[in-house]
Amino acid sequence: MEGETPEQKIARVVREHVAIVPYDPVWPMLFEKEQDDLRSSLPRDLVKRIEHFGSTAVPGLAAKPIIDILVEVASLEETKQRIAPLLEAKGYDYFWRPSWGDSTPPFYAWFIKRDAAGIRTHHIHMVEAHFEHWDRLLFRDYLLRHPDVAREYGDLKMRLAAEHDRDRVAYTLAKTEFILNVTAKAKKYFESEVPHS
Repeated sequence: MEGETPEQKIARVVREHVAIVPYDPVWPMLFEKEQDDLRSSLPRDLVKRIEHFGSTAVPGLAAKPIIDILVEVASLEETKQRIAPLLEAKGYDYFWRPSWGDSTPPFYAWFIKRDAAGIRTHHIHMVEAHFEHWDRLLFRDYLLRHPDVAREYGDLKMRLAAEHDRDRVAYTLAKTEFILNVTAKAKKYFESEVPHS
């Protein structure tokens, strides 16, 4: 909203409805379209990898109908100066967001894209190559290989969305222990697959 302070903007977006819906096979196509748009409109020297992650990247998994995209950038300082203004001009909400908690560094660039009705469609997380956000791809890949764990996660999200309907922070925090446990298993699982020389 125009004229909002950063604090007012944060207070508004964290109270938006948490909706979990059945998997939609159109989600990978929405990712690909957004990936193409980002590659064609953002500085090529800054943007590296672009990955679809989160629940919408796991076929069959219920999710918030918001495409999570992880983008590797060469420099977050340059991202603030050169990418944030470009995406804000296209209507994206921009936040300089802490990785954990209210103010725990490292900070990164986070964008919300909305449709014409103002409904969230994409979350874009821009981080540098060394950020632990890349572990989320291990979580995604583990769920892809373990449908039983994906079902358990889907059930958990449905319950938490009902409990924290208008509190996105509480909803996210309530999922954290499950995500951390599965990510730890994923690290061991994928390390065991790497051939040792």
